[in-house]
Amino acid sequence: MTAGLYLLTVAIWGTTWIALKWQLGEVAPLASIAYRFALAALVLFVGLWLSGKLQRLRWSDQRWCMVQGLCLFCLNFLCFYTATQWIASGLVAVIFSTASVWNALAAKVVHGRPLSSRVLLAGALGVAGLALLLAPQWQASSFTAQSALGVLLACLGTLCFSVGNLVSAHQQANGIRPLTSNAWGMLYGAVLLVLIGLLAQVPFTLEWTPRYLGALFYLAIPGSVIGFTAYLTLVGRLGPERAAYCTVLFPVVALNISAWLEGYSWTLWGGLGLLLVLAGNLCMFARWPAALRLQTKAPA
Repeated sequence: MTAGLYLLTVAIWGTTWIALKWQLGEVAPLASIAYRFALAALVLFVGLWLSGKLQRLRWSDQRWCMVQGLCLFCLNFLCFYTATQWIASGLVAVIFSTASVWNALAAKVVHGRPLSSRVLLAGALGVAGLALLLAPQWQASSFTAQSALGVLLACLGTLCFSVGNLVSAHQQANGIRPLTSNAWGMLYGAVLLVLIGLLAQVPFTLEWTPRYLGALFYLAIPGSVIGFTAYLTLVGRLGPERAAYCTVLFPVVALNISAWLEGYSWTLWGGLGLLLVLAGNLCMFARWPAALRLQTKAPA
């Protein structure tokens, strides 16, 4: 069951980056994100109400849902949508793959959870692979100040995502199921986006084309309702650090789609970088023989 959730998350989220890119154009990114999570929240609330599985939350639980909505369904996507205007969507997915490192550091800061050797090594391999994947664009003349800003925004979005992971883990520890917390979180995220849009005078228009509407429904239903539920269930089962390491497999899907549809060119350095990212995944989850296992406790 856990392996199935892991593969489902990789398959869905590895393909959402190009759908996100397809939404850029006539509609403001903030409006597109608001539409996405408003639609996803509506689907979740209707489904939970019809099935009788919508949990009743206390006010303290609702406040955590607001924080989850701000981090997972608002600020991080504002960063990602803006970043894809300046760098390839596949590269945004690669930056997002460092979420496991951010999750481990956040758990250390917030909960005092020790950083195991396995997590540190896996994170180092992932970051090194990311550097190699970005190196060709970094060296190319096409890498401008806007490209650098795109990288920075993608990193900031990943940090917000990691904070949202910790909030979801806290909610699940208190008995709040991901379906319920996601429904409320997506609703709060959509409301916050609308308020921000109104304050910033963002026009809430809609592009009535098959490409835009198809991307919207794909991002709202598979990408949000199914993808976030599967992923946050993993967070509850494995912990934020291990669950987030499924993000390192997104580039396998996202970069190949980016090469097919956006003209992203694979290089030797990029291939080596991807191998390092996969090696980090293996390091995180493989069951090593006892003699080869990384030590996670300091000697007495």
